[in-house]
Amino acid sequence: MAGNGVASIGECMLELSGQAGPNWRMGFAGDTFNTLWALHALSGDRPATYVSAFGDDPFSRDQIDFFAKNGIGIGASPVISGARPGLYAITLTGAERSFTYWRGDAAARQLASDAAALAKSLENQALVYFSGITLAILDEAARKTLLAAVAEARAAGSLVAFDPNYRPRLWHSREDAQAAILAALAVTDIALPTFPDEQMLFGDTVPQATAERLAKLVREVVVKNGEEPALICENGKQQNVPAVHVAAPVDTTGAGDSFNGAYLAARLAGHAPTEAAFRAHRVAAAVVQVRGALAPFEVLQTAFKAA
Repeated sequence: MAGNGVASIGECMLELSGQAGPNWRMGFAGDTFNTLWALHALSGDRPATYVSAFGDDPFSRDQIDFFAKNGIGIGASPVISGARPGLYAITLTGAERSFTYWRGDAAARQLASDAAALAKSLENQALVYFSGITLAILDEAARKTLLAAVAEARAAGSLVAFDPNYRPRLWHSREDAQAAILAALAVTDIALPTFPDEQMLFGDTVPQATAERLAKLVREVVVKNGEEPALICENGKQQNVPAVHVAAPVDTTGAGDSFNGAYLAARLAGHAPTEAAFRAHRVAAAVVQVRGALAPFEVLQTAFKAA
């Protein structure tokens, strides 16, 4: 029997943003953590767990403390002696961002090193979320361990959500990425792909092609497409949900991740997919009006509840 909590699996990194001359602002972010941040903010009293692996350095301790101060635990995630978190820096051209990464030896790459601990972190969760980046940072054996743990949680009653979030630089080959993502979709209830990623990875020509392809594997599909409408496909029925236009975005970092978190929060609250997507668009529009990947909880909540 699934419990009331929500768990997200992946890598939370040190984020350098807001460059002003030689000075940067440091925070914590990463695709699956960004999603959990929004999901936690919008899910009331549901316990939130970020499932990963952590170092024992001062930055890792600060990261875990930051989670705890915001009501997010780490479950049974291992803390590994001598390890440390990955790092990335955001540079902006207008509101559009580019990233520079230092993550090759990040602790999170060992998140599936202890199969029993991983399974324990996923016990009694109402929802388990992960992404293609989660898969990409693991070797093949660790991916199998991860997917086995997700499948076990699903069999016990957890809803499983997955964003393929294809990033070519993280994969040895396009074929490896295709195989791993298809294996993940086999244990997924809600898929949250982004059309340009799917176009690049699978050659889909239009969002409808993505929805139709994934609907053969997953019962509920939401195809995101930037400022274009999101396309929902549930039980074979497709429907577009218009996005919210922002005339002067400040920083688009984390918009898609926050959309995912808001959509999942709405679905857990009992809203239909169309209503969930409307709310998720409003949240994403709010996120692009603040700097960095993590908008304040009150910003997310106001957008989510807006009429």
